[in-house]
Amino acid sequence: MLKWIGVGILILAAIGAGLFFFVIPARVDARMNTVIAHEPFEISAAARALHATIGTADLHSDALLWMRDPLKRHARGHTDLPRLKDGGAALQVFTAVTKTPSGLNYEGNDADTDDLTALMIAQRWPLATWGSLFARADYQAGRLADLERRADGAFVYVKTAPQLRSAIADGALAGIYGIEGAHPLEGELGNIDRLYRSGMRVMGLQHFFDNALGGSLHGRRGAGLTRFGRDAVGKAVAKGIIIDVAHSSEAVVRDVLAMSDWPLIVSHTGLKGHCDSPRNISDQLMKEIADAGGLIGVGFWEGAICDPTPDGIAEAIVYAVNLLGAEHVALGSDFDGTVTTPFDASELAALTQALMDAGLDDETIRAVMGANAVRFFLENLPAE
Repeated sequence: MLKWIGVGILILAAIGAGLFFFVIPARVDARMNTVIAHEPFEISAAARALHATIGTADLHSDALLWMRDPLKRHARGHTDLPRLKDGGAALQVFTAVTKTPSGLNYEGNDADTDDLTALMIAQRWPLATWGSLFARADYQAGRLADLERRADGAFVYVKTAPQLRSAIADGALAGIYGIEGAHPLEGELGNIDRLYRSGMRVMGLQHFFDNALGGSLHGRRGAGLTRFGRDAVGKAVAKGIIIDVAHSSEAVVRDVLAMSDWPLIVSHTGLKGHCDSPRNISDQLMKEIADAGGLIGVGFWEGAICDPTPDGIAEAIVYAVNLLGAEHVALGSDFDGTVTTPFDASELAALTQALMDAGLDDETIRAVMGANAVRFFLENLPAE
């Protein structure tokens, strides 16, 4: 009898382990990265023709967090190479998420919780990533390098401006790697060099909590850059790394602007005057970023733009164009960033249609849908 009880316990344990490692991660992914149910979008012949001339570019995707093979088409989440190709993508910035506090509140979070450790264990990430934020960032950079090796020329892991130019000329998807929040530095400036060697070319300073570099827009203090933060920004800029202030406190943004004339990005955001959300910094500060040569990526989810529909995204983009100038506006979807969007990467032509319906001319649509981001990175990535 005891023998059979032991066998039963082993069977239940095996079933539990199978669910934890092979079923639950996919279900969490599907639940967290959703698309609003919709009938096929009506896209005119004129919009399809215009979209075919656009190599779309997006400043922010968190796809590296989820263990679905980017080479294969999936029924969950927002992106993979087949869907990006369907959407006409030329450039995608992939950003490593390494820590998220419980709640993910826009109004305020502490840094003493982390919901990602269980997810990384369940997704069978390397043991080193379970306790090291640096290892988590480095592992995600390695996923991009692995994708390039397996993609047979369809994907290029871009680190320099000439590589980007060549990838676009060859019709490959260009991928740029960044980190969402610089807490993976773990207080060591030398980790900037290590991540740079792994391919990091965009460094977000904060995510959903205050860190060693300074205050988050969703933290507790609203503080500016710390001494370490200033040193880290200075070192990153000296190496040619682009600074992303998408989740930084307004005080941090002002401190970074005061430090250098190096252009910044706000990779995924909305505009406060258009959508009065705690996720968005003031229009005046956005104007200062744009006036310094920066680029603003307009998001696709409710917390950033209030109306997560193609027309709602288009309305936010039109507002940004009028406020900042067309050359400073880009896409910042936040695909696969635990958000709900009106479409996935394969359906970006719906946004081209919405921008046409909103009255933007073809040149402006090409600019915000891709040309601005490509130009920005050609101008600001290292030359070699």
